[in-house]
Amino acid sequence: MGKNKDALVVCSDRSTGVGITVWDLETGAQLLHIPTCAASPHGLLCLRNQFLVASQCNRHGSFGGGAIFIWPLNKLRSPLRSYTMEAIGPLSCTKDGIYIAGGAPSGNAYLWEVANGRLLRTWRAHHKSLKCMVFSDDDSLLICGSNDGIIFVWSMISLLDVEDSGSSPPLLHCSSEHRSSITGLVTMSVGARSIFVSSSLDGTCKVWDLVSGRLLRTQVCSTSITAITLHPVEQLLFSGSVDGKIFVNVLDVGPVEDPLVTTEDQAFVLKGHNGSITALTFSGFGLISASEDFTFCLWDTINWVVARRFNHRKGAVTNMVVIKQSTLLPMSNHQRATNQFGVSLLQKYPEPANSGKGMSTFLSLSACRNQQTSTNFQGNNLLDHLIFDSEREQAPVMMQMKLERSMDDRLWVTSMTKHVMEMNKHLQSRLLDMMQCRLLCPYETDSSPKKKRQKLQAECPGLLEEQSH
Repeated sequence: MGKNKDALVVCSDRSTGVGITVWDLETGAQLLHIPTCAASPHGLLCLRNQFLVASQCNRHGSFGGGAIFIWPLNKLRSPLRSYTMEAIGPLSCTKDGIYIAGGAPSGNAYLWEVANGRLLRTWRAHHKSLKCMVFSDDDSLLICGSNDGIIFVWSMISLLDVEDSGSSPPLLHCSSEHRSSITGLVTMSVGARSIFVSSSLDGTCKVWDLVSGRLLRTQVCSTSITAITLHPVEQLLFSGSVDGKIFVNVLDVGPVEDPLVTTEDQAFVLKGHNGSITALTFSGFGLISASEDFTFCLWDTINWVVARRFNHRKGAVTNMVVIKQSTLLPMSNHQRATNQFGVSLLQKYPEPANSGKGMSTFLSLSACRNQQTSTNFQGNNLLDHLIFDSEREQAPVMMQMKLERSMDDRLWVTSMTKHVMEMNKHLQSRLLDMMQCRLLCPYETDSSPKKKRQKLQAECPGLLEEQSH
């Protein structure tokens, strides 16, 4: 197995029986297969070149909620299964692998810290289903696109402000130029300018200034755009369409007074599929495109022809990730000693805001290493390890039910305890008020002046006689 050769990881969103397949791009051979996985579109990623992470869109035997599975690339075994409050669709991680963000069909978004699995924030990100999520190249911004065509951008500083985790984080800017669902988001640095590109079913691709949110350029096509990718070196935008065509445009994002508009006629067109394009990515061998025709193709971007065609008869490929074949090899002792940054079960519920964590900060890789043990998989506590061991014994559903029941019980007990303490505090306050009123004005408990005088004379004999003198 070539250490520096690229391998392609593919999966479908149709059925968990399809699973994940890893292909050798040079020979076309199948390297390995991981069963039981159906990842949502944009729901598969490679974390720190060590782990595959996938959001499960069709988890068999589920009794509600969602799941995110994590596999180590260097050792195939049962995945680390994290169960979420609701189904998660798109996923994205920071370049350093410290944070993972996920979006739900409800419009809610989630942000986890990978090393300890802590759910840092959950918030209402969109009114419609989240379709795409991506971090900026410097990991300082999170960009989200939804089913209604709206794109929101948040700063990571606001998302990591745990003191303000109970409210919605402030938006950096909002873009609502698209008229239909967002199908792709990619970021790129062009000189001193940072940009991101969005694609939509409305048949357009739009280029935005990442900092200001200004629209720089619009590419108009006659058909819906279903996937996009950028050339890693050259400033080329590849846009896959619903009719199987791939449009190639040069990104010209120089200083302009008004947004530029390009049409389909100004683009170079690649034709090699009979079905809608479902995913696009780049490898060291060239462009890779996947389609609903159950094939994915490796393109020679010099001669613009299909160099190799792969048949994926198990289902249409909706997610593709390029990895190095060397990551599939067992790690040496030296590699283990220098790579202690592990992953944990992702929490289902956020921690209380007053847990003493304060404001989260961007963690350096060295600081995270100091907090880890020598294993790549670790739980937050003994319960995490018990769950993981039980899952290895083929009982994930039962353990999920127990875990959810345990978490629900803990939340109920916490809520009831807080409620009782507030009631006790209120009763004590009322009792103190009544005692103070009784001591200061005991004679005002009766409205009759005669009875007040008689009661006061009975309780304080001699007081009225002294006043009369």
